[in-house]
Order: sequence, then C-alpha cells, then structure tokens
Amino acid sequence: MSLRPAIASQQFDDAALALAHVRAIYDANLAYLRDELQRFLQGIDPPERVHAFYPTVRLVTDTVARPDSRLAYGFVAGPGTYATTLTRPDLFDDYYLDQFRLLIGNHGVALEVGTGSEPIPMHFALPEDHHLEGALGPERQLRLRDLFDLPDLAAMDDGIANGTYQPAPGEPHPLSLFTASRVDYSLHRLRHYTGTAPACFQNFVLFTNYQFYVDEFVRLGHALMAGDRSAALEDSDAYEAFVEPGDLTTLRGGGTSGSAPPRLPQMPAYHLVRGDRAGITMVNIGVGPANAKTITDHIAVLRPHAWMMLGHCAGLRNSQRLGDYVLAHGYVREDHVLDEDLPLWVPIPALAEIQVALEAAVAEVTRLSGYELKRIMRTGTVASTDNRNWELLPQQTPVRRFSQSRAVALDMESATIAGNGFRFRVPYGTLLCVSDKPLHGEIKLPGMAGRFYRERVEQHLRIGLRAVELLRTQPVARLHSRKLRSFFEVAFQ
Repeated sequence: MSLRPAIASQQFDDAALALAHVRAIYDANLAYLRDELQRFLQGIDPPERVHAFYPTVRLVTDTVARPDSRLAYGFVAGPGTYATTLTRPDLFDDYYLDQFRLLIGNHGVALEVGTGSEPIPMHFALPEDHHLEGALGPERQLRLRDLFDLPDLAAMDDGIANGTYQPAPGEPHPLSLFTASRVDYSLHRLRHYTGTAPACFQNFVLFTNYQFYVDEFVRLGHALMAGDRSAALEDSDAYEAFVEPGDLTTLRGGGTSGSAPPRLPQMPAYHLVRGDRAGITMVNIGVGPANAKTITDHIAVLRPHAWMMLGHCAGLRNSQRLGDYVLAHGYVREDHVLDEDLPLWVPIPALAEIQVALEAAVAEVTRLSGYELKRIMRTGTVASTDNRNWELLPQQTPVRRFSQSRAVALDMESATIAGNGFRFRVPYGTLLCVSDKPLHGEIKLPGMAGRFYRERVEQHLRIGLRAVELLRTQPVARLHSRKLRSFFEVAFQ
C-alpha cells in the first residue's frame, strides 16, 4: 500500500518557490492516487477509501489599499482571505507564476501554499486517453465508486464566473474563476471535442463555422512548416509546429508524429504552435450556439488572451453586397443557450483593443482606407439566433425586431462567443463576411455558395491572422480589459 502524501503548508514571498511547492503537492497526490488505482486494477482493494487532494494557494490581506487601478487583474477586491485550488502545474506553470508574482508584488504579503480539501476525482488522475471502465467488469466498477472520489458537480459549477457564488461563513473568497476540478473537467472535454491535447492550444483562438476556413488554415500551416515565407505572417519563423486532430504534428523543417483519427471529432482544432504559446488555434465549431457555448466553456479554463469569430452571416441591409465584412460592435442575443448564466439585460460591450486590431487588419489586407474601407465593411450590431431557418418565420416578426435593434447582420454563433468571452473575462471580437441576403431575395444556393466561399475565405482568414499579430504586440495587461471586471473580481487573469 502506498502512503498518503503529507506535505506541510508553507508561506512564500517568492513566486517561483511557491510554484515549486504547488508542483510538489500536486505530483505527490497524483502519484499516490494513480498507484492506488493501479493496485485496484490488479484486484487489490485499499483498506479504506482513497483521498488525494489538489494543492491550494491562499492570500490574506487586511488593508483596503489598492494597487495600480489601471490593472484588470492581479489584485484582490479588499481585506479578507482568498484562496483557490490548482491543477496541472505542468500545463499552467507560466500562468501560475505570473499570477503569484502579481499578488505578491501588488499586496506585499506572502502566499500560503498547502494541500487543499478538494479531492482529485479518480477520472482526472488518469492520462487523457485512458478509460478505467474498459478494464473493469460491472461489479468492480461499482466497487470503484465505493473506494475512490468521483467528480463533484457542486465543486465544478460556474457560480464564480457568473457572479452568483457566495462563500459560506468562514470560507475564503475565490482567487480564480475556476476550481481545480472544473479546470480538469474542461481539459478532458477539450480532448474529446477537438481531438487535440489541451497543451496544444495557443493564447489566440479563432473560431469558424465553415470547413473552408479550416482547409485554408491547414494549407497555411503546412506551408509554414515547409519554410514557405509567402504566407503573409510577419513572424513566420516563430512558429515551431502545426498540430491537427489526433495530435498529428508537423514540425518546422520536416518530421511528423501522431496520427490522424479515423474520423474527425465534433469540433476539430488546429494549432500553429509557438514556444511562448502566443501562436494561433483555429476551431471549427460547426453550426449553432450550442456548439459555440460548449467549446468556449472549456477553452476558457486555458485563460487565452483573445478569441475571435470569423464566419459567414446573412446581410440584413440592402446596401450590403455579398463579400462585405461586418465588424460587430453589439449583439442581439437570441441564442438562448446563455440565458441562465448571462441574463439578457447584461450588455456585451465592444472591446476597443480587439475592434481596433480587426479594423486595422481589414484595412491592411484589403489595402483600403477611409471612405473606401467603409464601402466594404460596416461596423454594427450582429443578431445571433438559435433558429437556423429564421427566414421561414412570418417576415414581419423578425424584420421588425432586427430593424429596431439596428442589426446589420445575422448568424448563429457570434453572440454566444462574445457572451461567453464577457462571462469568462476573455477578450473577444467578431468579423463576419456577408454570404447571403435572405431579406432581399439573395438566398444561399449550393453552387453559388461554394464559389463564393472559395473566393473570399483566403482574404478573410488573412485578416484574422493579421489581427492576431497586431494583438500580440500589445502588453497582456492592456489586452485584458477592465470592462470585463465585476465589482468583486477574482485576482487571477
């Protein structure tokens, strides 16, 4: 029988030492849990129920003095005790280190790192591609539940992010939007939905609802790895690898690893990887707000610096032409999937940093400016609906609402992606391309749609990539907007 780890809590005024202690606690508890699971698979039951625990970090401050108020994160809201559980220091080491340094520097107090009371569910102790159920019969599966901790939904909800969480008397206030088990849950879901490991995801994420964009992104990724400098990326040499579903990895200069899956996952992801994780991830979310919410629910735990929607939309104004761009500065939220988490009365503001980058990217790629740029791009409200056949509604009903909202375009995903960006404090933006105008008799037909997509996709994608390059040059503290902070915001970015 292995021994349950007993690592004492310690206080640290050095962020690197604090992170090392987090890693020691996590690794010891994970090793203990995995060892007991392995013995169980060999038919040996532990003498008592097995508990392994996540590490926790705690901060105590007794002053109302505030650090630099221009910051959007890195400090707590006021006097009190604050804490969060942590997981996967191998994946989040740089992130944790930054958060620790900010807290120590902004508050001038030590951080306490110890073993928390939140158990590590047995499923989250396993490698991403391992499933216990396949190695156990029905009776042993039931016995497994008696001896090991399962995921606890009460510790994994989004009450902190939604602003509805209230700590019980004597409990600390949260330091992070997500508990450790909530993070672990999403890390496992990301592998399931996207077919790639969470470690492959980059800090800038592009979402699309059409395979044409993915095809172009794949072509670009392979060209970059082959040394092609015509891909219109200024820092092309910084990309080290291109990863596709199945963790099929193409390295710069040649060499591959992994293998393509027999079938694509539900929302396949593709990654242009940089060593500093400032590369670009593209996810084909498919059609509909449910998919958009699902994938952003999980990518949010990775704390990306920005995510943006590049897709097609219905133009609602007669003055628009097929191929025109729409830069969303507001959203009509008829997606409904976020109604319980983000009430409809909550406004979703445009973020200046993202808006400026997208508009500048359109100008650079199209080589238009001023009045000529306005001819091909409108800034306006985008309506997102959960009704794919909204055109078949009695026309007076949607037309009146869209006119009252000043909407210029309609799709099914953009408001969801922006709404979840607001909810999870991830900078967001939307640049759509008009592919049809149902209100004006220009409906999407198969032959016309295919030709249109091929002609416009390459330019639209280059605009998205250029926007990422512009955003990457900004300091992270500027990119994460104060517009996303609540009254009692958590300290972790």
